[in-house]
Amino acid sequence: MTVPERPGRLEDRPLTLLGQLRRVIRLRRYSGRTEEAYVDWVRRFVRFAGMRHPRSLTPADVRAFLSSLRNVSVSTQNQALAALLFLYRRVLRAPLPWLEGFELAKQPRRLPVVLTHNEVRILIDGLSGTRRLIATLMYGSGLRLMEAVSLRVKDVDFATRAITVRSGKGGKDRVTMLPESIVPQLQAHLEWAERGFREDLKDPRFGVALPDALDRKVPSARRAFYWSWVFPAHRTYVDASTGERRRHHLHESVVQKAVSRAARAAGLRKRVTCHSLRHSFATHLLESGYDIRTIQELLGHSDVSTTMLYTHVLNRGGRGVRSPADA
Repeated sequence: MTVPERPGRLEDRPLTLLGQLRRVIRLRRYSGRTEEAYVDWVRRFVRFAGMRHPRSLTPADVRAFLSSLRNVSVSTQNQALAALLFLYRRVLRAPLPWLEGFELAKQPRRLPVVLTHNEVRILIDGLSGTRRLIATLMYGSGLRLMEAVSLRVKDVDFATRAITVRSGKGGKDRVTMLPESIVPQLQAHLEWAERGFREDLKDPRFGVALPDALDRKVPSARRAFYWSWVFPAHRTYVDASTGERRRHHLHESVVQKAVSRAARAAGLRKRVTCHSLRHSFATHLLESGYDIRTIQELLGHSDVSTTMLYTHVLNRGGRGVRSPADA
């Protein structure tokens, strides 16, 4: 008897190219954002090649696709190349020898945009509610935007005033501080979030999306509040693969737009993004006299040379050096 193939997710169809790609990416535990980016680049590559299968293409076809990306940023070019390398090396097992040694475009080293203490205060004062809370966490704890919006309740420790970041950039865990000044607001927010979670539980199909295979190992975890998001989205959705009703975390674009609006309203003459708050966190710690290794640990940098970039921002504009014109 032949078992019918289940419709639905691409990874359930191992004979399709994108299905194989998704499966290998997940076996290697790449992030969901990397998965979507690689799938998108492979899809674009196949369309560029006239819908021919990559196995039938030549190095010239790959070179032509990469050459067509001349008008995009360096990071975008490198991401497209990384996706094709992954496709040929890991999925198709047919690496192109010349592509293996293809030189990545060099990313110019830019100094980060850092706000002064007063600019941070003005920016955060221009925000309200959940957006203000997330912005304060990014500045007060050095969190990246996705690390902040995807925090789970269990990773906030009020007793030790610590936040555990799970699977941050590079798949690394780290611990950073929970600002004392934000504790009352965050506790009140979690009380509100728990009331909403209890309402969601009235639907027997409701469950929290869990990492790895935890939903099979600990089935009860999907209906435990401590596994839910600190910043839940306003709407629920139905997972097509399981039929469960779920609530995702707040989308990062909500915070990005709010920060951009607040920066414009405050008249800040800098290109302010959410990441500027993380840059400001590191720079202000340096100004306060904390050593570079401590800041490296809090930021989760693998190499201290990445953290050292903030010393250049700290000294910019003659900070600590008196101009001869002022003598």
